[in-house]
Amino acid sequence: MSRAEKRAAARLGAVQALYELEASEKGVNEALAEFETHWLNREVDEVPARAADDAFFRDLVSGFVREQAMLDQRIDAALQKGWPLRRIEMVLRAILRAASYELYFRPDVPARAVISEYVDVAHAFHERDEAGLINAVLDALARDARPDELARRAN
Repeated sequence: MSRAEKRAAARLGAVQALYELEASEKGVNEALAEFETHWLNREVDEVPARAADDAFFRDLVSGFVREQAMLDQRIDAALQKGWPLRRIEMVLRAILRAASYELYFRPDVPARAVISEYVDVAHAFHERDEAGLINAVLDALARDARPDELARRAN
């Protein structure tokens, strides 16, 4: 399995773990341990597991938790007025949170790749409108986080 495929599986796992963190009373270490033991790289409901980049998964989840206050503010600013992050459905919130961490703190991953990967994750859970929302918000976040990278692409 390629590095890109392992990272894609890690992103999906990170979104699910961030959802679980918000939905439960678990701390980040407990959630990471449970996810790595019972879900990540495991067959679920007869669906074969895709191997995930475990270190990348842990960085996405723990990194977001560490930077949550700043990242949630940035996401709120990128959303339409009247639609703060707290009003966004939990899975979409988890997608935006994992992606925002990658955009602001993982410059080794191109911004366009981050956007594309998380739009794909959104398609796994939702229909077209929600994926469009993810695309628009992540594009705004990428322009804030990496203006030079996106400016170079536009030329």
